[in-house]
Amino acid sequence: MTGPIMRKELLTAMIASGKPVSRVEIQEVTMEPGIKVPLHLHPCPTVGVISEGTISFQLEGQSVHHLKVGDAFYEPADVRVAKFDNDGAVTAKFVVFYLLGVNEQETIRILAK
Repeated sequence: MTGPIMRKELLTAMIASGKPVSRVEIQEVTMEPGIKVPLHLHPCPTVGVISEGTISFQLEGQSVHHLKVGDAFYEPADVRVAKFDNDGAVTAKFVVFYLLGVNEQETIRILAK
């Protein structure tokens, strides 16, 4: 398509069948250079897009992905995120969407190991 409105597919995420989503919480997150996020998971499906900088992203047991501006990511519910780090020399920023069900409040859980 050409013209004043352009669409670019970034990501298709398969959400667990039967997962009721009653609301979406959207947050913009800024990470200074060198920040390493501890092992964690999200009790709800999470999708996002990088708007500044780069992020090293790894779900436990999978390979590391190096996300750059415009890249989208998906973190399935209750899957351990081994790496979501700003290994770059500049600030990274991303927008994240938490797909929450009825009465769900928790968006992230830090894990001991």
